[in-house]
Amino acid sequence: MCGVCFKKDQLSYLVEIGVKDSKKLSAKRRSTLAKLIKDKCHSFKILIVPPAEIDQREEKRITLNKLEELKMAEIIRELKPSSIYIDAVDVNEDRFRDSILNLLDYSPEEIISKHKADDLFPIVSAASIIAKDKRDTLIEEMKEKYGDFGSGYPSDKRTIDFLRKWIKKNKKIPHFARKSWATTKKILEEELSNRKITDFF
Repeated sequence: MCGVCFKKDQLSYLVEIGVKDSKKLSAKRRSTLAKLIKDKCHSFKILIVPPAEIDQREEKRITLNKLEELKMAEIIRELKPSSIYIDAVDVNEDRFRDSILNLLDYSPEEIISKHKADDLFPIVSAASIIAKDKRDTLIEEMKEKYGDFGSGYPSDKRTIDFLRKWIKKNKKIPHFARKSWATTKKILEEELSNRKITDFF
């Protein structure tokens, strides 16, 4: 996750360089833009949330959305911007804004909480680009060590095939995968119990 700060009179720079939702950009373009943003911004903060910490949220009985909220607040507390634009992970944008405000140790001038904020505000797109670029880098480093496991997303067949082969061979989930991920749990159950579709008839 990432937060990025720009002086208000510098915000037009983001539009000039073509900043937009990171999901709509190629990895190469994200990399180029991430460097430009980091070079020009006032400050930025990246937080890497490891799989083990995401898994621990179940023990703490907090949702993935709540974990995201806590991490967002951690970034904001460090950067201390006067105006905050944030991608609301709650269905209720105002409730999310108030919840973030309650987690801060200072009083910002404003918090703009919106769904799909990375589509609406270039400053949010900029933070998203830096975060996604960091993820791209980490994924490539892991591929060099563990082999090509695809994107790491559940829609990626290579990711699913890699997980299945790993679990079949090692009889456990790889340490770099989320144990609480429904996809991982499903594959683990299928492979370790050796259940086949015919077992259900």
